[in-house]
Amino acid sequence: MSSLNLHRSLETKVALVTGASSGIGRAAAVALGALGAVVAINYCTNESGAVECREEILRSNGNAVIVKADVRKGKEITAMVEQVKERVGPVDILVNNAGSLVERMRLLELTEERWNEVIDLNLKSAFLCSQAVAPSMMKRKTGVIINVSSIAGRNGGGLGAMHYSAAKGGLITLTKALAKELAPFGVLVNAVSPGVVDTAYHEKFSSSESLGALMGSIPLGRMGAPAEVANVITFLASGAASYLCGETIEVDGGLLML
Repeated sequence: MSSLNLHRSLETKVALVTGASSGIGRAAAVALGALGAVVAINYCTNESGAVECREEILRSNGNAVIVKADVRKGKEITAMVEQVKERVGPVDILVNNAGSLVERMRLLELTEERWNEVIDLNLKSAFLCSQAVAPSMMKRKTGVIINVSSIAGRNGGGLGAMHYSAAKGGLITLTKALAKELAPFGVLVNAVSPGVVDTAYHEKFSSSESLGALMGSIPLGRMGAPAEVANVITFLASGAASYLCGETIEVDGGLLML
């Protein structure tokens, strides 16, 4: 079967993307929709971004619904997954994308409350969402979970990002643990680890000076685009990645080169 036909297998799938109202999440939702998946666009506060994402998918003759939930809260996640099932069917593809640094804070500034907030948003959310969709996937002997980590989870991130990098590093390990447990049930779990990608993250948390210094360290000499990360996510969601299990793919222009 050609890679094109393997990607066409998404035409029968339901994909839930968390934090899909902007950035990599939005690009992933649009890319999955373009390949035929029915996309559930999750958002928490950015409703206008979620609406724009859905409109973009519809313009490409795709199908999408919008679901609001705070993915730090188990009850809201359970309700979201049930709502998706009722509206478009059980989740076949889960993209755990929701996350943020929230605020740069160094060791002596970082509060327990901020630490917990960032860990919950970036790591606990992925655990809870995976736990919510796993029973149906295990019963049906099929499913894909894709976690969106970060180069920060490999190298500790920039100064003031230890809470974020710890969460993203934990997400890489969680990917392996989930993969080991779910693979016998036909459920594949993998991750992507974006490097310096042109999103609102760097507009908010990185200075022009720090970004300029980073450019010199990237072999490709530029920032990545959200769509370039989304392309790898759609690959992992498709039958073309049928023998990948527990892997984290670096999408960073060669910056890390593990």
